[in-house]
Amino acid sequence: MSAVVVVVAQVLLVVAVLAAVHVPLGDYMARVFSSPRHLAVERAGYRVMRVDPDAEQRWSTYLLSVLGFSLAGVLVLYGLARLQHVLPLSVGAPPMDPAGAWNTAVSFVTNTNWQWYSGEVAAGHLLQMTGLAVQNFVSAAVGLAVAVALVRGFARSGTDGRVGNFWSDLVRGSVRILLPLAFVAALALVAGGVVQNLHAHTEVTTLSGATQSVLGGPVASQEAIKELGTNGGGFFNANSAHPLENPAPWTNVLQVVLLLLVPFSLPRTFGVLVGDRRQGWAVLAVMGTLWAGAVALLTWAETAGPGLAPAAAGAALEGKEARFGPAASALFAASTTGTSTGAVNAMHDSLTAPGGGVTLVNMLLGEVAPGGVGSGLYGMLVLAVVAVFLAGLMVGRTPEYLGKKIGQREITLVALVVLTMPAVVLVGTALAVTSPAGLAGIQESGPHGLSEVLYAFASAGNNNGSAFAGLTTATPFYNTLLGLAMLVGRFVPIALVLALAGRLASQRAVPPSAGTLPTHQPLFVGLLVTVTLVVVGLTFVPVLALGPVVESLS
Repeated sequence: MSAVVVVVAQVLLVVAVLAAVHVPLGDYMARVFSSPRHLAVERAGYRVMRVDPDAEQRWSTYLLSVLGFSLAGVLVLYGLARLQHVLPLSVGAPPMDPAGAWNTAVSFVTNTNWQWYSGEVAAGHLLQMTGLAVQNFVSAAVGLAVAVALVRGFARSGTDGRVGNFWSDLVRGSVRILLPLAFVAALALVAGGVVQNLHAHTEVTTLSGATQSVLGGPVASQEAIKELGTNGGGFFNANSAHPLENPAPWTNVLQVVLLLLVPFSLPRTFGVLVGDRRQGWAVLAVMGTLWAGAVALLTWAETAGPGLAPAAAGAALEGKEARFGPAASALFAASTTGTSTGAVNAMHDSLTAPGGGVTLVNMLLGEVAPGGVGSGLYGMLVLAVVAVFLAGLMVGRTPEYLGKKIGQREITLVALVVLTMPAVVLVGTALAVTSPAGLAGIQESGPHGLSEVLYAFASAGNNNGSAFAGLTTATPFYNTLLGLAMLVGRFVPIALVLALAGRLASQRAVPPSAGTLPTHQPLFVGLLVTVTLVVVGLTFVPVLALGPVVESLS
């Protein structure tokens, strides 16, 4: 069976599963965030936290809650990483150095899950379970909460900027959405052969008669939320290329479904909450178009495109797992960089030059195809505001989106959101390639070396977490700088998005008129796709031309 047939069959299977769950899951999430009822376990949690889940918060209070909760997460995770050698279930893992612990704490709290370390060597079971896995849940729930707050901004009219209650949104996203889905996914992964125990290292005899030390651990439970929450941090250094994390082709397809499941269902949630399901279909069409294009281009690059000098059997096999092959690796790579997941089942440093360029562009789009849990939806809605603003300029009238006028203050906030990520990526890359400490970590010279650094900061600035694998980042320089990139790339856009939500919620909705641009029709879908690509094109074409483009041509 040819690689093309394999990837087509797998893509069709993934699309079929996502299509089957889109409406029920999207409707369910809308009910979760709009229900006035609280579950008993949720009420118990609110009493422990001493918060009133029914108290509506203005956007500024909502933001302070997000920042306070995240700061607490950074401090707890930093402490666990520094002290794990004296804690139970350390399985011999040493304490992380200060810069490494800082990077790890920031990475998992920001839903980036960038790993400068080898998981099976540097992280004990307690740190994996009570630190990293917990943050996999709550960092994804924070993204969900911010997205829902922005949707409420569009849906509400004439309030004083109140966009919901962060603590209620956080708990509901964790308890009612992520936990049940992750539980079912973990059972499926265990059935597929993924490890789930509390064992330390076990000596096994290989087929050749040698001995090998194999680490056990709570892998399946972390693997499930790693993909479902678009996190990406692997229990093992090889991530989803490791046979104990991803044993078979069907578990590989399952993991692709998991990382796309919530982001592709959220447009339905958006449509239901704003009272116009057609708006959700339009956003879904844009996300689906961009994702399908990335899958097609990456599959072509790895199976039939240029730069296949190390190819065998008609495809680029270097850096690919034989269990999956180039086609399935291309599907995974396009999906993990189209979301903010960062998990990998192949080494992206070994992708062909155009293939690596596709993964870079996926992240530089702002990861909106379909993006991370929550962050993909609010990123796409920000670009939708840009699209209606440009359309309004063309016809000479004040633009509107979902009945809300987009004036000077709104477009200023949107512009700052759009500019934050490029500033983080380009400034970080410039600092790295102009400093001795940054240059020391580059494995390859020339265009590929630039791509390694650009990829690292694109991954950190977009809270993705995947790596080219050729850049040595286990240094104080990169751990500190990439940690700062993660913080700015995560929380500055969140602050601006919540400010936008407050502005929109305080407006009174205006009825559509003859000059209102219909935002549910194919014309708007095409405009939004174009805006998404042009924003990246105008910003990153120069640095992409110096990296993957030059490498492809040479």
